[in-house]
Amino acid sequence: MKKKLLAVFLAAAMLLTTGCGILPSIFGGDTDETPIQQPASQPVQQATQEPVQQPTPQPAQRPSSIDLSGDAVILFTGDVHCAVNRGFGFAGLQQLRDYLVNKGDDVILVDTGDAIQGEPLGTMSKGEAIVSLMNEVGYEIAVPGSHEFDYGVDRFFELSDMASFDYVSCNFNKDGQLLLAPYVTRQLGGHLVAFIGVTTPRTLTAIAPRQFMNEDGKFVYSFYQDDSGRYLYSAVQKAVDNARVEGAEYVVVLGHLGGGDQNHPWTYSDIISNTNGIDVLLDSQSHDTEQAVVQNKDGKDVLRIAGGSKLDNIGYCRIAADGSLSVGVYTWPNEISAPEMMGLNNQMTAAVAAAEDDLATALDQIFASNRVELTVSDPLTTDIAGNPIRMIDSAETNLGDLCADAFRVQSGAEIALINSGDICTSIPAGDISYGDILRVFPDGNSLCVIEVSGVQIVDALEWAARKAPEKLESFLQVSGLSFEIHTYLQETTMTDDNGDYRGCYGLHRVQNIQVNGQPIQYYGVYTLAGNDRLLIDGEDGFGMFRSCKVLQDRVKLDNLVLIDYIAENLGGVISDDYENPFGQGRIVIKENP
Repeated sequence: MKKKLLAVFLAAAMLLTTGCGILPSIFGGDTDETPIQQPASQPVQQATQEPVQQPTPQPAQRPSSIDLSGDAVILFTGDVHCAVNRGFGFAGLQQLRDYLVNKGDDVILVDTGDAIQGEPLGTMSKGEAIVSLMNEVGYEIAVPGSHEFDYGVDRFFELSDMASFDYVSCNFNKDGQLLLAPYVTRQLGGHLVAFIGVTTPRTLTAIAPRQFMNEDGKFVYSFYQDDSGRYLYSAVQKAVDNARVEGAEYVVVLGHLGGGDQNHPWTYSDIISNTNGIDVLLDSQSHDTEQAVVQNKDGKDVLRIAGGSKLDNIGYCRIAADGSLSVGVYTWPNEISAPEMMGLNNQMTAAVAAAEDDLATALDQIFASNRVELTVSDPLTTDIAGNPIRMIDSAETNLGDLCADAFRVQSGAEIALINSGDICTSIPAGDISYGDILRVFPDGNSLCVIEVSGVQIVDALEWAARKAPEKLESFLQVSGLSFEIHTYLQETTMTDDNGDYRGCYGLHRVQNIQVNGQPIQYYGVYTLAGNDRLLIDGEDGFGMFRSCKVLQDRVKLDNLVLIDYIAENLGGVISDDYENPFGQGRIVIKENP
């Protein structure tokens, strides 16, 4: 018993003495930063015309077995992306929630979207394992984020039926009819609080648009995505007004919206400044922890806060006894997760461990077969110790072709580029398990599609081939195009101060680029598939892609892309097209003029 008490004391001390100065004490309930505060607003009664008629939800009563004498606290997470054992983890989330409850606070746990996608635990169960854990830890309300639809609209509704918590969205509809309650109410700390859900309209086109269409290719699902933002503002306003009429003392928007020009006119700021009656907006989508005060259309201040991502943070909104609101973020800044570092052992510790055991079993399952090795290594030579020599970082291989084809075919893009460094290991001949594919793509990058010019493709290929035949992890495997690398020509690439490619001062080493058998059009427009690290983040010097229009944003994990391509497009059997370990001749090395 003494050892157990000592472990608890040490765990508390770790939380209180983290050197970054931004981690609040789980055991003290207050942040080191001064939270943003605002007095409670008065009910708003105005009515607003809306594009559809919304269902009227029934108020719910939150039972409690504890005599609560503290504040009302809304704990929220967002952009968790399946990270149930990272950051705070679900065990740390339970520890925090239980601490606040035992301290006398009335606590409700909510999520602002993108919970079920992002790591194998979600991928392999198509979200079910995450929803089950959310049930276990005690979530009461959630808004569907963009990635709640990664496994399809039908699958989302299956998952929502499995959830013991309420999904809410005031703007997700089909043929003009809302598909979820726009809001729910809860008794919290003696107050009636309304929780309104808002899902970013970017979901419609950023996450596999086809699933939101009918058989004729017409969009039948909608998120009120008109370019003016008027329909979305109207939907939010009506939900606010209905909640106020119902008696809500506080209106909390659970937004999966984010900020930035790319999300306009549907950002959190757009929503607040074009409505009234909202007290606080708890946000996600941008993976930030920004706290802001935005004036609504009546000039009144509204609080906005987001909760980061991957459970490195847990956000809160506190309603004090005097009715004032404050918001803040609990932060876990360590690479080692809280459950591991602190040795947490609670209900969620066992639940997460059981889910991870189930995942390990699932990864052993066979789903496909292959006659020959799909390789990252040179099949003809080894090093002096007899070990394989990695070839994929300087030349085409059959596994490189397979991975690039998977991205192009699964996305419907014209071209695909895959950073060779992201393809980690070979797939042996014989039966293929899910685990084999996760070992190929273990890092959790996601499929994206952008719109590019021919010049940007040329620049990317030149940058990737600058060191050939030397090895370079940023060497690109390709699909939908072919080209030559004239290695006898000197490298003449130039970079800016940040290391991004900025052109050549001499002859290009990459020549004779063909897109689907036709010479590349330098000022033509192409759709390009790849992962987010390459296309969105522009890592490894690929800055030419950062400003491109995003057509599909982090649609699914790279390992799931490869699994689905093999299972769906190849029928579970790797074809003879990939028999040659040196690939299909897409990349030709010219050593002499």
